[in-house]
Amino acid sequence: MPDEVRERAGVQVLLCDPDGPPVATEQDALDLIGAVFLGAQVVAVPAARLDERFFSLGTRFAGEVMQKFVNYRLRLAVVGDISRHLAASPALRALVRESNAGDHVWFVADLDELDDRLRAVA
Repeated sequence: MPDEVRERAGVQVLLCDPDGPPVATEQDALDLIGAVFLGAQVVAVPAARLDERFFSLGTRFAGEVMQKFVNYRLRLAVVGDISRHLAASPALRALVRESNAGDHVWFVADLDELDDRLRAVA
């Protein structure tokens, strides 16, 4: 399935193909942001598409990507199981907890959880 915009819980969401290209650079993140101008308010990226550096906070890659979405006033949802990364990093656990308490970047297990989050902020 290619990346496509679909309505979920009343919100236009760019659903990124799990088999699509990895998000490994800031430009890759900007390419996703550019695709959103088709009308989506949220970008749902499968965790598997994120470069491993995203989950290693010392690289600063996660912060750079997340800041791009905040700057463009778009929500980013990282969708999928990241438990392996969370088990290895207390700092990442704190980032996920803080992000999920906010409104711009969410880490969710699946699209059903994303739908619940979208309904909660509507």
